[in-house]
Amino acid sequence: MFKHILVPTDGSPLSQEAVKRAIAFAKEAGADITFFYAKPEYPVAFYGEGALIDPTTPEKFAEMAEQQAQTVLNSCAQQAADALVSCTLKSETSDIPYEAIIAAAESGGCDLIFMASHGRRGISGLLLGSETQKVLTHSRIPVLVYR
Repeated sequence: MFKHILVPTDGSPLSQEAVKRAIAFAKEAGADITFFYAKPEYPVAFYGEGALIDPTTPEKFAEMAEQQAQTVLNSCAQQAADALVSCTLKSETSDIPYEAIIAAAESGGCDLIFMASHGRRGISGLLLGSETQKVLTHSRIPVLVYR
């Protein structure tokens, strides 16, 4: 049924558990996986009274974000290899992760997005939002949510 699955991950414990489940699902379905990591953009500095000065340069920030992405994605790739599941790795820089996730699925020809939900509800869900909810709302590709 599904032949190419996009699995967004942020390295969190719930996301790591979703990676394990996605690998098992892909193995049963005979599907390939693309693991995806959305790297944050360099934060814009605010100047004026009470502003914090961040000594990190945009280049250093990008380097640290890339190292984090590679660490998380390489862990996913090793787990997939151990299970004999074919995978590719992809990361993009975006401050709007849900859009980057959908774009990665579309450009990669994925027919399913398999992702974790952190289960934020109430005020925290309202204030922080849910990338999973945004993907569910905006994606034309089917989404399987692991909780």
